[in-house]
Amino acid sequence: MPTLFDPVKVGALRLANRIVMAPLTRNRAPGGVPTALMADYYRQRATAGLIITEASQISGMAQGYLDTPGIYTQAHIDAWRQVTDGVHSAGGQIVIQLWHVGRISHRSLLPGGAEPVSSTARAANTKTFTRDGFVPVSTPRALRDEEIPALVADYAHAARCAAKAGFDGVEVHAANTYLIEQFLRDSINDRHGPYGGTIENRARLLIEVLQAVGSELGFERVGVRLSPLTTFGGSAPLDSKPQALMEHVIGKIAPMGLAYVHMIEGETGGAREPDGAPAMDWDVLRSAFPGAWMVNNGIDGEHARAALASGHADLVAFGRSFISNPDLVRRLREHASLNTLRADFLYGGGAEGYTDYPMLDESIVA
Repeated sequence: MPTLFDPVKVGALRLANRIVMAPLTRNRAPGGVPTALMADYYRQRATAGLIITEASQISGMAQGYLDTPGIYTQAHIDAWRQVTDGVHSAGGQIVIQLWHVGRISHRSLLPGGAEPVSSTARAANTKTFTRDGFVPVSTPRALRDEEIPALVADYAHAARCAAKAGFDGVEVHAANTYLIEQFLRDSINDRHGPYGGTIENRARLLIEVLQAVGSELGFERVGVRLSPLTTFGGSAPLDSKPQALMEHVIGKIAPMGLAYVHMIEGETGGAREPDGAPAMDWDVLRSAFPGAWMVNNGIDGEHARAALASGHADLVAFGRSFISNPDLVRRLREHASLNTLRADFLYGGGAEGYTDYPMLDESIVA
């Protein structure tokens, strides 16, 4: 039975342990460009078997929140290189999460004040963070079918940029009701034609994106994140048949040779078994995928150990506990207590609540 601390081969990557740092939006990239402070933050956490960066937009039209990083220009490549070099020098491995928010955006964040784009022209019932604080998201326009090849090309371009920036691979963000999941779910996708209606059509964008990204990097350096039960704070209803949708998706991607599937079990950042949500047979999905299976959402050390021992997962992604514990791997190994998360500093700001969390035997830097 594997343990959290056993090495594992994940696609082309050989990881020192099975503990993964989950992608965590921190809003500390002014103008979308990563900083030296971000390099310190990731380097501190390089003892993770794998780091997945915060979600990073694939184009100007993909942004949905203030000061989130991009991965589509030379400036982004150069800035991310200091992050990847720092993680590699500390012995870690790092992939970048490729992100398009779709309708979870505001016109003030987009080039020329453009409308957000989505599978639908219906607005999401949620807010986003802009220079004016939290504001309702803007009403999107539905992408035309003939625009989708250019969208897929943006993902491929971002993957090329990631390779130039020194990343070990990429994770395609198809979760948390952002653009790809806006196509996947029949509760959001109200279009007709090749990208709407049937499960096969609604999954088409995801499959095309994975094929394009895999063709750029090699499929063994690509992962995908999915979240069939999340509602993004109640703003998006679930698909009418989430189990069938996920079984179709896993069936289509299984032959591709992806490095891993990253499955959010339950409500992102919330209940693992949300009230009123349908029961999911996670093990049926896991057994249908030949690559590494990563689980995430509200998992502590005890749960993680059980998931590996039972064969439920090959990798476990930890989110907020990695924010407040840069040495989380050591703390899990030694069954040590964890630092308290300072929620006031999660989004935006500087080093406070970002790079000043203490390691074991250290004191918080004032």
